[in-house]
Amino acid sequence: MWCHQLNFTPSRSIPAGSRVSRLLLFMGSLTLLLLASLAQCQERAPDWQAQVRSYSDKGDWSAALLIIEREITRAPQDLDLRAWRARVLAWSGRLVEAQQEYLALLKVAPSDPDDWAGLANVYSREGQNSALDRAVQLDPNRADLHAARARALRALGARSRARAEFQKALSLDSTSTEARAGLNSLHGEPRHELRLGNETDFLSYTAANEGNWASLATRWTPVWATSLGGGEYQRSGVMAAKFIASVTSHLPRWGAVTAGGAVGHDNTVIPKSEAFFDLDHGWTARDARVFRGLELAYGQHWYWYQAARILTLNGTAIIYFPRDWSFSLAATEARSAFSGTGVEWRPSGSTRLGFPLRTWGAAQLSGSVFFAVGTEDFARSDQIGSFASQTFGGGLRLRVSSRQDVTFASSYQRRTQGRTDTYSGLSYGIRF
Repeated sequence: MWCHQLNFTPSRSIPAGSRVSRLLLFMGSLTLLLLASLAQCQERAPDWQAQVRSYSDKGDWSAALLIIEREITRAPQDLDLRAWRARVLAWSGRLVEAQQEYLALLKVAPSDPDDWAGLANVYSREGQNSALDRAVQLDPNRADLHAARARALRALGARSRARAEFQKALSLDSTSTEARAGLNSLHGEPRHELRLGNETDFLSYTAANEGNWASLATRWTPVWATSLGGGEYQRSGVMAAKFIASVTSHLPRWGAVTAGGAVGHDNTVIPKSEAFFDLDHGWTARDARVFRGLELAYGQHWYWYQAARILTLNGTAIIYFPRDWSFSLAATEARSAFSGTGVEWRPSGSTRLGFPLRTWGAAQLSGSVFFAVGTEDFARSDQIGSFASQTFGGGLRLRVSSRQDVTFASSYQRRTQGRTDTYSGLSYGIRF
């Protein structure tokens, strides 16, 4: 279909001449008009496609569909435009309308593998995958179609068939990052995470406190996970150690429920024993432009010292934003009961902002800053009974790969009586 309807009327001012001359003039003028019309078509096509892609990248589906509808009004028989409408409908989550559009297209062009692949994508999101087989049959030499079928098979749990499809995609296109990443995903998600860490508190009023620790977290099943850990601590020249263990159950309605405890060789500077439980639940909003998710956590922790009993009530809210930004608010209420004194409740709170910094391929660097304020009364030797404080800090996390990361944190705490605590911590994690 031409972009413009062409009308040509020979000028009456042309001098009379041979019929051949008039015919050549007519053909030349018609050729120029056709070339100009085709040029306008070629200029307009990438223009509307670029606009549709731009609005789609921003999640502005209404604006993207408005441009497509405008172009369809100009060229109602253009199948490429209708394919774009089906594509945007699927991206925006309007799966029923996208399915109807693809089916209508396939009635007109039943051998178009792109339309079959688009319909297959809709079906896979609805729990159906038969259209992918048809798409591959129509064009068996397309690596992207084999990779799409592999993803669908992987989602159904047919890992061996999915591996064969990813390998087929790589044999057709050795540069396909999608197929290579798909093969890597079939190696299995890591079930264990081992972390090693070191912490140091430089105190202005006494010798530094140090600690070294290790932990092993294991996800045994989609429901059950455990964590084991231990550490050695030096408080004002006194050595202490403890062992901690917990079990977590991931429940569909309740979220994650964790319970655990710890025992220690306390030497009066750390708790003799501990017990705790936590509830954690999250919500996600995939199509939201601003808020991508919300996580709420609540926990209670009991500490038994030689001369005191402490109960803390902890609440945290974390808001997740696009591009790996996050913001959290946390509050703690501590109940202290010392030998020979009454019971006291002491509040504290903190806020934290997390943000990405830079990405190099699989490696990613992210950072965070936080501020905390409140009072503490844990009667540990490094806290000298009770104090109020303000803490400023931040951290960096370098994810070397999906299986390794290095984390650094530092803070500066101002306490009552003119005392300060400068903290630094470094940990390394590996997943296997």
